[in-house]
Amino acid sequence: METKCLIVDDDITIAENTAEYFNMFDVPTAYVTTYQEAIAFLEQNEVSLILLDVNLGEKSGFELCKRIREDYDMPIFFISARKSDDNVLIALNIGGDDYISKPFSLNILLAKVKAVLARYEKASEAVKAASSKDTPDAMTQEDGRVVVSPGLFLDTQAHRLMRGEESIALKVMEYKMLLYLTQNKGRVVTKDELLASVWEDEYIGEGTLAVHARHLREKIEKDPKNPEIIKTVWGVGYMIE
Repeated sequence: METKCLIVDDDITIAENTAEYFNMFDVPTAYVTTYQEAIAFLEQNEVSLILLDVNLGEKSGFELCKRIREDYDMPIFFISARKSDDNVLIALNIGGDDYISKPFSLNILLAKVKAVLARYEKASEAVKAASSKDTPDAMTQEDGRVVVSPGLFLDTQAHRLMRGEESIALKVMEYKMLLYLTQNKGRVVTKDELLASVWEDEYIGEGTLAVHARHLREKIEKDPKNPEIIKTVWGVGYMIE
């Protein structure tokens, strides 16, 4: 069964009721109640969005978010009874896209989830469109290659990143972010511009940008902690010189 939304909450009543409500309104939803069940589910199923509780018994939702962000880039909404600013900031800084306080209204939560799913899926489709443009931009070679840095290029026809003959796996939004930065070499691309042009959604949080930038650097930089390709312009955005 297709799963659009995965609920991770140790309160089985809330998880079950929310999943049932979402399924009634044509958002295929499943739920799990532990850290390990969530990891196992993600390994076996494709998920578009996660609703994640902060309290998960032995391990916190914060730990699970960090683990998920190592391999996945779907939107993550934190749901918690904790309302302190510290918890909200932690959630957003480790890659969460929203923080929703309990108790919440099911119809408003559903509306938020539907809106983000629609925008995220639209952004994924835009990657394919960007890769198959009839008229390549000035930086695209005849064979569809876009040079990121010496020896490193994006193959826009095959939709992959190459280092020489080696293919480097990128997730959909990592590819789109790197392509956009490369096509705008030599200037600072602001966070707002990335949110609007890459994600096509200003609703996605800045934490998501930071997570994707970190993952890209881990894949393409010699020293991710001292990047030479993707530079951060603090308080503004990112650039490839």
